[in-house]
Amino acid sequence: MAFGLIIVGDEILSGKRADKHLSRVIELLAARGLALDWARFVGDDPPRITVDLKDAFASGDVVFSCGGIGATPDDHTRQCAADALGRPLQSHPQACELILERMRDVAAEQDLPFEPERVDNLHRLQMGRFPQGAGIIPNPYNKIPGFFVGSVYFVPGFPVMAWPMIEWVLDHHCAQLHRAAPQVERSVIVKGTMESLLTPLMVAIEAQHAGVRVFSLPSVDHPEWGAHIELGVKGECAAVEPAYLGLVRGLKNLGVHLGPELVR
Repeated sequence: MAFGLIIVGDEILSGKRADKHLSRVIELLAARGLALDWARFVGDDPPRITVDLKDAFASGDVVFSCGGIGATPDDHTRQCAADALGRPLQSHPQACELILERMRDVAAEQDLPFEPERVDNLHRLQMGRFPQGAGIIPNPYNKIPGFFVGSVYFVPGFPVMAWPMIEWVLDHHCAQLHRAAPQVERSVIVKGTMESLLTPLMVAIEAQHAGVRVFSLPSVDHPEWGAHIELGVKGECAAVEPAYLGLVRGLKNLGVHLGPELVR
Protein backbone atom coordinates (compact mmCIF):
# COMPACT_ATOMS: atom_id res chain seq x y z
CA MET A 1 0.00 0.00 0.00
CA ALA A 2 1.36 3.42 -0.92
CA PHE A 3 1.65 6.40 1.44
CA GLY A 4 0.94 10.01 0.49
CA LEU A 5 1.11 13.40 2.17
CA ILE A 6 -0.85 16.60 1.50
CA ILE A 7 0.33 19.80 3.19
CA VAL A 8 -2.17 22.65 3.19
CA GLY A 9 -1.46 26.32 3.78
CA ASP A 10 -0.66 29.60 2.07
CA GLU A 11 1.99 30.23 4.71
CA ILE A 12 4.07 27.35 3.35
CA LEU A 13 3.84 28.38 -0.29
CA SER A 14 4.59 32.03 0.54
CA GLY A 15 7.62 31.15 2.63
CA LYS A 16 6.25 32.68 5.84
CA ARG A 17 6.72 29.30 7.46
CA ALA A 18 9.04 26.48 6.48
CA ASP A 19 7.43 23.07 6.11
CA LYS A 20 8.49 20.55 8.73
CA HIS A 21 5.98 17.80 8.00
CA LEU A 22 7.62 16.21 4.96
CA SER A 23 10.90 15.24 6.62
CA ARG A 24 9.16 14.14 9.83
CA VAL A 25 6.60 11.94 8.07
CA ILE A 26 9.45 10.31 6.13
CA GLU A 27 11.13 9.55 9.48
CA LEU A 28 7.95 8.19 11.09
CA LEU A 29 7.35 5.87 8.14
CA ALA A 30 10.98 4.73 7.97
CA ALA A 31 10.90 3.79 11.66
CA ARG A 32 8.21 1.27 10.72
CA GLY A 33 9.90 -0.04 7.59
CA LEU A 34 7.69 2.09 5.35
CA ALA A 35 8.31 4.86 2.82
CA LEU A 36 6.54 7.92 1.49
CA ASP A 37 5.47 7.51 -2.13
CA TRP A 38 4.24 11.02 -2.92
CA ALA A 39 3.59 14.46 -1.46
CA ARG A 40 1.67 17.56 -2.52
CA PHE A 41 1.66 21.15 -1.28
CA VAL A 42 -1.48 23.25 -1.78
CA GLY A 43 -2.48 26.73 -0.63
CA ASP A 44 -5.69 27.76 1.07
CA ASP A 45 -7.67 27.57 -2.16
CA PRO A 46 -10.84 25.44 -1.79
CA PRO A 47 -11.12 24.26 -5.43
CA ARG A 48 -7.50 23.10 -5.48
CA ILE A 49 -7.76 21.44 -2.07
CA THR A 50 -10.92 19.64 -3.20
CA VAL A 51 -9.22 18.32 -6.36
CA ASP A 52 -6.25 17.02 -4.36
CA LEU A 53 -8.55 15.35 -1.84
CA LYS A 54 -10.62 13.74 -4.59
CA ASP A 55 -7.39 12.25 -5.91
CA ALA A 56 -6.43 11.10 -2.42
CA PHE A 57 -9.75 9.35 -1.77
CA ALA A 58 -9.68 7.72 -5.21
CA SER A 59 -6.09 6.53 -4.86
CA GLY A 60 -6.69 3.92 -2.19
CA ASP A 61 -3.40 5.05 -0.61
CA VAL A 62 -2.87 5.88 3.04
CA VAL A 63 -2.82 9.68 2.88
CA PHE A 64 -2.10 12.20 5.62
CA SER A 65 -3.45 15.72 5.17
CA CYS A 66 -1.87 18.34 7.43
CA GLY A 67 -3.52 21.70 8.03
CA GLY A 68 -6.74 23.60 7.49
CA ILE A 69 -9.01 21.80 9.97
CA GLY A 70 -9.40 24.66 12.44
CA ALA A 71 -12.35 27.06 12.66
CA THR A 72 -10.99 30.28 11.15
CA PRO A 73 -12.09 31.59 7.72
CA ASP A 74 -8.92 30.28 6.03
CA ASP A 75 -9.49 26.72 7.29
CA HIS A 76 -11.17 24.98 4.36
CA THR A 77 -10.03 21.36 4.60
CA ARG A 78 -13.06 19.94 6.41
CA GLN A 79 -15.51 21.40 3.89
CA CYS A 80 -13.26 20.43 0.96
CA ALA A 81 -13.10 16.85 2.22
CA ALA A 82 -16.90 16.76 2.36
CA ASP A 83 -17.13 18.23 -1.13
CA ALA A 84 -14.59 15.74 -2.46
CA LEU A 85 -16.68 12.88 -1.07
CA GLY A 86 -20.05 14.36 -2.03
CA ARG A 87 -21.19 14.17 1.59
CA PRO A 88 -22.49 16.76 4.05
CA LEU A 89 -20.59 18.01 7.07
CA GLN A 90 -22.07 16.73 10.33
CA SER A 91 -21.34 17.35 13.99
CA HIS A 92 -19.51 14.31 15.35
CA PRO A 93 -20.86 13.66 18.90
CA GLN A 94 -17.60 12.32 20.33
CA ALA A 95 -15.55 15.08 18.72
CA CYS A 96 -17.87 17.75 20.09
CA GLU A 97 -17.69 16.24 23.57
CA LEU A 98 -13.88 16.32 23.41
CA ILE A 99 -13.98 19.97 22.34
CA LEU A 100 -16.32 20.79 25.23
CA GLU A 101 -13.95 18.97 27.56
CA ARG A 102 -11.12 21.15 26.27
CA MET A 103 -13.22 24.25 26.92
CA ARG A 104 -13.82 23.10 30.53
CA ASP A 105 -10.09 22.52 30.99
CA VAL A 106 -9.20 25.99 29.70
CA ALA A 107 -11.85 27.63 31.89
CA ALA A 108 -10.54 25.78 34.95
CA GLU A 109 -6.93 26.70 34.14
CA GLN A 110 -7.91 30.38 33.92
CA ASP A 111 -10.17 30.18 37.00
CA LEU A 112 -13.15 31.28 34.91
CA PRO A 113 -16.71 29.89 34.69
CA PHE A 114 -17.38 27.37 31.94
CA GLU A 115 -19.75 29.03 29.46
CA PRO A 116 -20.48 26.60 26.60
CA GLU A 117 -23.13 28.93 25.11
CA ARG A 118 -20.69 31.80 24.70
CA VAL A 119 -20.33 32.79 21.04
CA ASP A 120 -16.64 31.93 20.78
CA ASN A 121 -17.20 28.52 22.41
CA LEU A 122 -20.08 27.73 20.06
CA HIS A 123 -17.79 28.63 17.18
CA ARG A 124 -15.11 26.22 18.46
CA LEU A 125 -17.61 23.40 18.09
CA GLN A 126 -17.30 23.87 14.31
CA MET A 127 -14.04 21.94 14.64
CA GLY A 128 -16.14 18.88 15.44
CA ARG A 129 -17.98 18.98 12.10
CA PHE A 130 -16.64 16.32 9.77
CA PRO A 131 -17.81 14.64 6.55
CA GLN A 132 -20.64 12.19 7.16
CA GLY A 133 -19.28 8.83 8.29
CA ALA A 134 -15.91 10.12 9.52
CA GLY A 135 -14.02 8.62 12.44
CA ILE A 136 -11.84 10.60 14.81
CA ILE A 137 -8.09 10.75 15.49
CA PRO A 138 -7.20 11.51 19.14
CA ASN A 139 -5.13 14.61 19.82
CA PRO A 140 -2.93 14.16 22.91
CA TYR A 141 -1.91 17.82 22.93
CA ASN A 142 -5.25 19.59 23.45
CA LYS A 143 -7.92 16.88 22.94
CA ILE A 144 -9.40 18.53 19.80
CA PRO A 145 -9.49 15.58 17.40
CA GLY A 146 -8.65 15.13 13.78
CA PHE A 147 -10.70 12.86 11.55
CA PHE A 148 -10.46 10.22 8.87
CA VAL A 149 -12.58 8.81 6.07
CA GLY A 150 -11.38 5.55 4.59
CA SER A 151 -7.60 5.69 4.47
CA VAL A 152 -7.29 9.49 4.29
CA TYR A 153 -6.37 11.03 7.64
CA PHE A 154 -6.73 14.71 8.56
CA VAL A 155 -4.59 16.32 11.26
CA PRO A 156 -3.82 19.94 12.25
CA GLY A 157 -0.97 21.91 10.73
CA PHE A 158 0.80 22.33 14.08
CA PRO A 159 3.64 19.76 14.31
CA VAL A 160 3.23 19.37 18.08
CA MET A 161 -0.27 18.01 17.40
CA ALA A 162 0.09 16.50 13.95
CA TRP A 163 3.08 14.25 14.52
CA PRO A 164 1.78 12.21 17.50
CA MET A 165 -1.58 11.94 15.73
CA ILE A 166 0.13 10.54 12.62
CA GLU A 167 2.06 8.11 14.81
CA TRP A 168 -1.22 6.98 16.38
CA VAL A 169 -2.67 6.28 12.94
CA LEU A 170 0.42 4.36 11.85
CA ASP A 171 0.38 2.19 14.97
CA HIS A 172 -3.39 1.68 15.29
CA HIS A 173 -4.68 1.70 11.70
CA CYS A 174 -1.60 0.66 9.71
CA ALA A 175 0.15 -1.80 12.03
CA GLN A 176 -0.42 -4.63 9.56
CA LEU A 177 1.62 -2.72 6.99
CA HIS A 178 4.74 -2.36 9.16
CA ARG A 179 7.76 -4.17 7.81
CA ALA A 180 10.19 -5.98 10.10
CA ALA A 181 12.89 -5.58 7.47
CA PRO A 182 13.60 -1.87 6.91
CA GLN A 183 14.14 -0.35 3.49
CA VAL A 184 17.82 0.18 2.68
CA GLU A 185 19.84 1.81 -0.07
CA ARG A 186 23.22 0.87 -1.51
CA SER A 187 24.89 3.10 -4.04
CA VAL A 188 28.21 3.97 -5.61
CA ILE A 189 29.67 7.19 -6.98
CA VAL A 190 30.22 6.98 -10.73
CA LYS A 191 32.48 9.52 -12.43
CA GLY A 192 33.20 10.50 -16.01
CA THR A 193 30.11 9.11 -17.72
CA MET A 194 26.57 10.05 -18.78
CA GLU A 195 23.25 8.74 -17.48
CA SER A 196 22.28 7.64 -20.98
CA LEU A 197 25.12 5.11 -20.97
CA LEU A 198 23.95 3.70 -17.64
CA THR A 199 20.23 3.52 -18.44
CA PRO A 200 20.22 0.05 -20.08
CA LEU A 201 22.01 -1.38 -17.03
CA MET A 202 19.49 0.27 -14.69
CA VAL A 203 16.57 -1.19 -16.65
CA ALA A 204 18.17 -4.65 -16.61
CA ILE A 205 18.77 -4.61 -12.84
CA GLU A 206 15.14 -3.71 -12.09
CA ALA A 207 13.94 -6.43 -14.48
CA GLN A 208 16.18 -9.06 -12.85
CA HIS A 209 15.45 -8.20 -9.21
CA ALA A 210 11.79 -7.94 -8.21
CA GLY A 211 11.01 -5.45 -5.48
CA VAL A 212 14.15 -3.39 -6.07
CA ARG A 213 14.21 0.11 -7.50
CA VAL A 214 17.24 1.63 -9.18
CA PHE A 215 17.98 5.33 -8.75
CA SER A 216 20.34 7.81 -10.36
CA LEU A 217 21.26 11.13 -8.73
CA PRO A 218 23.51 13.33 -10.90
CA SER A 219 25.53 16.19 -9.43
CA VAL A 220 27.64 18.80 -11.20
CA ASP A 221 29.39 20.63 -8.35
CA HIS A 222 29.98 18.34 -5.38
CA PRO A 223 32.81 19.79 -3.23
CA GLU A 224 34.60 16.43 -2.95
CA TRP A 225 33.60 14.37 -5.98
CA GLY A 226 32.92 17.09 -8.54
CA ALA A 227 30.65 16.10 -11.42
CA HIS A 228 29.37 12.59 -10.76
CA ILE A 229 26.36 10.28 -10.62
CA GLU A 230 25.26 8.47 -7.49
CA LEU A 231 23.87 5.19 -8.84
CA GLY A 232 22.19 2.74 -6.53
CA VAL A 233 19.38 0.39 -5.59
CA LYS A 234 16.81 0.48 -2.77
CA GLY A 235 14.37 -1.98 -1.26
CA GLU A 236 14.36 -4.61 1.46
CA CYS A 237 17.81 -5.69 2.58
CA ALA A 238 17.65 -9.27 1.30
CA ALA A 239 16.74 -8.09 -2.19
CA VAL A 240 19.09 -5.11 -2.31
CA GLU A 241 22.34 -7.00 -1.76
CA PRO A 242 22.27 -9.22 -4.89
CA ALA A 243 20.88 -6.36 -6.97
CA TYR A 244 23.70 -4.08 -5.88
CA LEU A 245 26.35 -6.70 -6.64
CA GLY A 246 24.84 -7.07 -10.11
CA LEU A 247 24.88 -3.30 -10.57
CA VAL A 248 28.55 -3.03 -9.64
CA ARG A 249 29.46 -5.90 -11.97
CA GLY A 250 27.63 -4.16 -14.79
CA LEU A 251 29.42 -0.88 -14.10
CA LYS A 252 32.79 -2.59 -14.13
CA ASN A 253 31.94 -4.24 -17.44
CA LEU A 254 31.20 -0.77 -18.82
CA GLY A 255 34.65 0.36 -17.73
CA VAL A 256 33.43 3.43 -15.82
CA HIS A 257 35.35 4.97 -12.94
CA LEU A 258 33.86 4.04 -9.54
CA GLY A 259 34.24 6.14 -6.42
CA PRO A 260 33.08 5.61 -2.81
CA GLU A 261 30.23 3.24 -1.94
CA LEU A 262 27.34 4.47 0.22
CA VAL A 263 24.87 2.64 2.48
CA ARG A 264 21.71 4.22 3.96
